[in-house]
Amino acid sequence: MEAKIGKFFDSVGNFFTGGDQIPWCDSDIVAGCEREVAEAGKGSSDELKGECIMRLSWALVHSKRPEDVQRGIAMLEASLAGASSPLQVRERLYLLAVGYYRSGDYSRSRQLVERCLEIAADWRQALTLKKAIEDRITKDGVIGIGIAATAAGLLAGGIAAALSRKK
Repeated sequence: MEAKIGKFFDSVGNFFTGGDQIPWCDSDIVAGCEREVAEAGKGSSDELKGECIMRLSWALVHSKRPEDVQRGIAMLEASLAGASSPLQVRERLYLLAVGYYRSGDYSRSRQLVERCLEIAADWRQALTLKKAIEDRITKDGVIGIGIAATAAGLLAGGIAAALSRKK
């Protein structure tokens, strides 16, 4: 019985917090990636610099800090035109989709993840993100309907109370 109650509360908590399977990144990892990029800028090959920048972009869009996520989105959008292979385009589109998901722009995130799936239709990470996006859109819709129904109920109750006082 306790296990069922625990599952119930976990599912309610996940409903309101988003409970997705996309990893988070803390500020220590972001700082480490920033150091890597700075060190790679001192005479390293362009390939190594690019790898360090991609790691930093990954860390930024997975960060819990909204300003980091926005920085990651900006970096990825700037680097998208320079992608030389479909694999690089796919990776950048996916990370952009994660960034937009983290920032709450679910429609833009869905567009980007669908572009990823055009490149690699069976890519599990992109499929998982797409499901998380669709779940979040559904949850936001349900919450919105609940808020609207509550407001309508309160309004109807207020009108009924006002009418009953007049009589």
